[in-house]
Amino acid sequence: MTRRRWIADTWSPESGHPTHAALTGEQAAHLARVLRAEPGQVFDVVANGFLHRAEINAVSESDSDPEVHFVLLEELEADAALPIHLLLAVFKFDHFEWAVEKATELGVARITPILARRTEKHLALASPKRAERWRRIALEAAKQSRRTDAPEIADPTPLAAALAAETAPLRILLSETEQTVTLASALGAPSNSAGWDERNLALAIGPEGGWTQEEMALFTEHRWTPVTLGPRILRAETAAIAALAIASSQIHRLTD
Repeated sequence: MTRRRWIADTWSPESGHPTHAALTGEQAAHLARVLRAEPGQVFDVVANGFLHRAEINAVSESDSDPEVHFVLLEELEADAALPIHLLLAVFKFDHFEWAVEKATELGVARITPILARRTEKHLALASPKRAERWRRIALEAAKQSRRTDAPEIADPTPLAAALAAETAPLRILLSETEQTVTLASALGAPSNSAGWDERNLALAIGPEGGWTQEEMALFTEHRWTPVTLGPRILRAETAAIAALAIASSQIHRLTD
């Protein structure tokens, strides 16, 4: 039977390969009170990016600060996150949350919520308060999909600042105006297909209504390559999942 997997909140030592780990807060409360955790039970635990078979050695059910402590036993093999940074313009929160969940399941390494010109004003104003919720959704999706880490979810960021800070050598922009260059062909181009183990991909997906001309000019200035997913107009969350699935398939093909 498959062991349940947890992503540790703390571990020691804090660098290198840890030997002990702990769950705190909501994770610890669920394991201790709902699943009736006891010393001696064995689970899979991810600590500092390493996956271990782990044994509970102490359970604290304090109302204010529950904790479950583990001794980390053997290290297990695990797949790394995809080297993809998803820049996803903020759109309707229920759809955005679905996209965060599915992007996590597909293995994305980082997600930056983007405040675009056509992001609805009330969503832009409310989005900073939603960031922690998005991180919780990503954490739960990471555990459900048996990842060894949860993606980094940045605070909502204006597009200009996000583009100025981007360091990925390969930068792909989904564009409704591009009709010739597909995402698969851009990723498979000889200049882009070598050295995927060391490369990172940044993938930008716009809001409902698309990017403005001024924003498209910013992408051009920062050397992003516009691509298409095909002739159909997709919702933003559909485009995100389709693009990540294509990118994942291409990366695995090129690194196998």
